[in-house]
Amino acid sequence: MSGKRILMVVGDFGEDYEIMVPFQALGAVGHEVHAVCPDKEAGESIKTAIHDFRGDQTYLEERGHDFELTHSFDDVDPSEYDALVVPGGRAPEYLREYDAVLDTVRHFFEADKPVATLCHGPQVLAAAGVLDGYEMTSYPAVRPEVEAAGCSWVDEVTTDRNLVTARAWPDHAEWIAQFLDLLGTDIDHGADVTAVEG
Repeated sequence: MSGKRILMVVGDFGEDYEIMVPFQALGAVGHEVHAVCPDKEAGESIKTAIHDFRGDQTYLEERGHDFELTHSFDDVDPSEYDALVVPGGRAPEYLREYDAVLDTVRHFFEADKPVATLCHGPQVLAAAGVLDGYEMTSYPAVRPEVEAAGCSWVDEVTTDRNLVTARAWPDHAEWIAQFLDLLGTDIDHGADVTAVEG
């Protein structure tokens, strides 16, 4: 497998699991993930938030980890990337105010490159005006926004053309698997695995 170069746009109080898990999972299978945030440089960190689902009317939010950015947003050329990931959490509500972020998102749709987003991440795509005619999902509270942007909302992990969407981090296994399929990632599930005894 030839690894892809993937851009991940993140921000302060993005959802911890929705940033760290795909960042590590995509890297583990040979893809190169560049994590960037507007107004921050490579080596700086963002603060994440953990959203837990405990049966309340909405999620509980707690402080997550510090996540180190791998590259500077201002140095990114979207044409040099094969795919885009937009995690959820609190960050999308203000990341969508950056024209450069919206232009970056539009590039991936205009070039028909793979895009993966979940939870509140579709707020950024809605603001970029790229969702018209798509079937997709999101965190249920974001449904009115994405439907207003022209999509058909469904309550399950969904791939429609170049877009893979999920409701939130509990969907990770299926969401990441569908994104890997869209990327053309070939993982040899039949390889012999030998346990190392220590």
